[in-house]
Amino acid sequence: MAERITVGIALNGVTGRMGYRQHLVRSLLAIREQGGVERADGSVIWPELTLVGRSADKLAEIAGRHGLDKYTTSLDEALGDDSIDVYFDALTTQHRLAAVNAAIKAGKHVYTEKPIATNLDDALNLARAARDAGVKNGAVADKLYLPGLRKLKRLVDSGFFGRVLSVRGEFGYWVFEGDWQEAQRPSWNYRAEDGGGMVLDMFPHWSYVFEETFAKVKSVSAHVTTHIPERFDEQGNAYAATADDAAYAIFELEDGTVVQMNSSWATRVDREELVEFHVDGTEGSAIAGLRKARAQHRAHTPKPVWNPDIDQPIPFRQQWHEVPDNEVFDNGFKIQWEEFLRHVVDDEPWHHDFLAAARGVQLAEAGYRSAREGRRIELEDLVL
Repeated sequence: MAERITVGIALNGVTGRMGYRQHLVRSLLAIREQGGVERADGSVIWPELTLVGRSADKLAEIAGRHGLDKYTTSLDEALGDDSIDVYFDALTTQHRLAAVNAAIKAGKHVYTEKPIATNLDDALNLARAARDAGVKNGAVADKLYLPGLRKLKRLVDSGFFGRVLSVRGEFGYWVFEGDWQEAQRPSWNYRAEDGGGMVLDMFPHWSYVFEETFAKVKSVSAHVTTHIPERFDEQGNAYAATADDAAYAIFELEDGTVVQMNSSWATRVDREELVEFHVDGTEGSAIAGLRKARAQHRAHTPKPVWNPDIDQPIPFRQQWHEVPDNEVFDNGFKIQWEEFLRHVVDDEPWHHDFLAAARGVQLAEAGYRSAREGRRIELEDLVL
């Protein structure tokens, strides 16, 4: 058996959908099932897990289901445990700040879901606190690891597009109001007082997607709205939807690329995937979704002529070519967990720290300000 380097991890929020499915089951338990994270010398990093949450019964049930024996309802107890090296946070946004600050003060490395805070000042203060404490820190950037976006990045890196001109993004689907059909998302997502909102939820994603795939965001102009003013919670009670459920934005990137991004929980899908990015460049174009990507080179571009008096004779969609997988794509959350654990143990390069996450909060804040003031907002460079 390979030598094990044990890393104790406190997982806070595993009774929630994302914390349980993506981070516990599909990431850390999957890493344990494969024998750990392999290191260059043949040894492995072994995650030793402690579940943290408010309900002892729920924690006990999850632990028993997966053969785990360590859980607690006391965050202080977990952070005071010398065997725990990393604190992971999948709490709701409103509760994240205090928990992450406590973990930093306890000297734990910190990995967290996004956004890391609800405003830029708090996000930067977290980044400074982590830096001053000398702890490794990171935020989830799962969209970068989607097969479709990895194929898109492959096209960018190969020079396929030439000079990238523009990106048109469509994201979202109809989230049921909760009266005649159960909603697919928790009700707090639609209450601003609980940290909900499309902009705060998704603009941090768009920040790292555009930055890592094309260039950093330079400015934003956004229209933000609440299309569905009343929804129904998990108990069937009506409540006022005080958070935005849609945002329509134009982002200008530092390299001159113009991005138009529609994000909506009040749209019905007529596309192949729940998110698609249409990229146009001087040498070629591509459409990337969650798992697939299709491309069209300039040599394969048809020459349409506007004529509304006849049916379109060009089969446009048939003239795009599927971008092949060329590799086996593992779960994106799992891949990023492996990278973070290598960062903690071996100090391997890491690009998704709290400062990068703060840029996502900055973009969300600028989006809200743009909508409120009705103007384009330029983003300043962030420094700690």
